[in-house]
Amino acid sequence: MSVEKKAHAASGWLMVGVVVIGYLLSIGMMILSIVSLASTDGERGLLWLVISCLLLTATIIANCGFFTLQPGQARVCVLFGKYVGTVRDEGLRWANPFYTRNLGMTNESEGSSLKAGEKGVEVSLSGHKHGSKISTRARTYNGERIKVNDKMGNPIEIATVVVWRVVDTAKAVFDVDDYESFVYTVTETALRHVASVYAYDHMEDDDANSNTITLRTNIEEVSHALMEELDRRLEMAGIDVIDSRLTHLAYAPEIAQAMLRRQQAEAIIAARKKIVEGAVGMVEMAVDQLSQGGNIELDDERKAAMATNLMVVLCGESEAQPVVNTGTLYH
Repeated sequence: MSVEKKAHAASGWLMVGVVVIGYLLSIGMMILSIVSLASTDGERGLLWLVISCLLLTATIIANCGFFTLQPGQARVCVLFGKYVGTVRDEGLRWANPFYTRNLGMTNESEGSSLKAGEKGVEVSLSGHKHGSKISTRARTYNGERIKVNDKMGNPIEIATVVVWRVVDTAKAVFDVDDYESFVYTVTETALRHVASVYAYDHMEDDDANSNTITLRTNIEEVSHALMEELDRRLEMAGIDVIDSRLTHLAYAPEIAQAMLRRQQAEAIIAARKKIVEGAVGMVEMAVDQLSQGGNIELDDERKAAMATNLMVVLCGESEAQPVVNTGTLYH
């Protein structure tokens, strides 16, 4: 694997003066050669003409070595196919004019990337060639919704956003065909893998308060797992993942209605459970307070009847219709 090496580029302002002097000298020598050729000294004029042409050619070549770097940019220097180093010094710089300026990719790699079906990849790779300048700033990739099966086999829709940047320019340029396409493809692959490891939500046989990690209730843990997966896979391309978050999570449309009814049933059961627990406590409190006063004697049968009536009143959905009993429980 490639490893980034630091290269140094000279200050461009010093070379501006050298290039200007070279142009002036070449023009002056050319004028002097024309004057000498016009006179009787033809040999000296021819010599001055050759020197001026050589100096002008060297100055033009040197003029091609200027480049500028903004903060958050780096230039990969390649000399005749050999990696020399990476310049990260910002400002106007001058380097060897023979350094390669366009690091193009092969047609085969471009075609394979375009067949991935990712809209973002198609836009970024249309006629795209890597230049020698690489951005080291943080970038954001907002992935599209994809359909995948969770751990239980339920089809779900999921999407993520990834914040990444290039930390090793040599790996990004030389170890993969196109590092941007590589990030997009690996992100989708890692998201599918993480989504298949966890279940969407707790099932009936799972305790909602257990340590089982699910996609819906443990967003932080799932995002952390996705970030570790991306870090491991993108390390070979010199990419550092700063953050990754799920932006969309839902059941697929074909099972969304069934899962909604299931969630509603679970909510109703949980509510009924709370109502029954509260009603039992209220009944116990009422029976105990009536018995402690001493004025009302309640045997087991009357306590059972009172508990039944109170439970019906407290747990019923509609308002209770009171019935006044003028007799006794025994007649």
